[in-house]
Amino acid sequence: MIRSMTAFASADADTPWGALGYELRSVNSRYLEVSPRLPDELRAIEPAVRERIAAKLTRGKVDVSLRLHASGAAGEIRINEQTLGRLETVAHAMARRFPQLGIEFTRLLDWPGVLEREEVDLEGLRAAALDLLERALADMVATRQREGERLGGFLRERLDGIARIVADVRGWLPEIRKALRARLEARLAEIAQSAEMPRADNGRLEQELVLQLSRIDVDEELDRLTAHIAEARRILGSAEPAGRRLDFLMQEFNREANTLGSKSVDQRTTQAAIDLKVLIEQMREQVQNIE
Repeated sequence: MIRSMTAFASADADTPWGALGYELRSVNSRYLEVSPRLPDELRAIEPAVRERIAAKLTRGKVDVSLRLHASGAAGEIRINEQTLGRLETVAHAMARRFPQLGIEFTRLLDWPGVLEREEVDLEGLRAAALDLLERALADMVATRQREGERLGGFLRERLDGIARIVADVRGWLPEIRKALRARLEARLAEIAQSAEMPRADNGRLEQELVLQLSRIDVDEELDRLTAHIAEARRILGSAEPAGRRLDFLMQEFNREANTLGSKSVDQRTTQAAIDLKVLIEQMREQVQNIE
């Protein structure tokens, strides 16, 4: 099954430490490129994020954005009443001795032990973030597969079109060879009777005829195109990543179409080569989207 490299996925979850939200976007790339953007509290999971994405995807530029909206309970600040009470007693005693003494409220809060912050369970938060990533990745893989099915249908239609053109050219070849042979024989007969070649013999004329016919022979190109069609269909039905193989195969398709056009001596095969190149280019553009 082929998969597209272009996809979007998201996943959200409420945790004891706050609301987590992922957004994953992927576009075409020759290799796998992962760009995570994580909150400060979760930067430590970046290697695990990269590893888990690489386990599910093989190609594409993947942007990963993780949001954390901390809940009111997470990291809640409390005042230590006992410590504050002791400071109050000391402050009253000092005030009697130093009436002009003033203490700012903000400086009082800076005193060690006055404010207590509830510690966040970072290990639990990180585990929740990685579990949520698995959900987002599953969504992205499913989206890539759905888009891949659409691309696969598009490519199979073009392969069917190429197969029809190959069959048409094979059907035209006997007629084309017959017409070319007649033209060559007529031309060589004219040369043989002219002053340019007064002693031309039948053997040399036949050699020239065979040479000209061999130059326009496209049986090998048609055979290779047929083989490429079969290989492309096999790749489309394979469970392995198909993008790189199909990209290489498009180059081979194009090479045979060019050769077919260069050997053409008939308007029909010339047009067939053009139609082939149009179909191949349409396929090549879509193959760039395949993982």
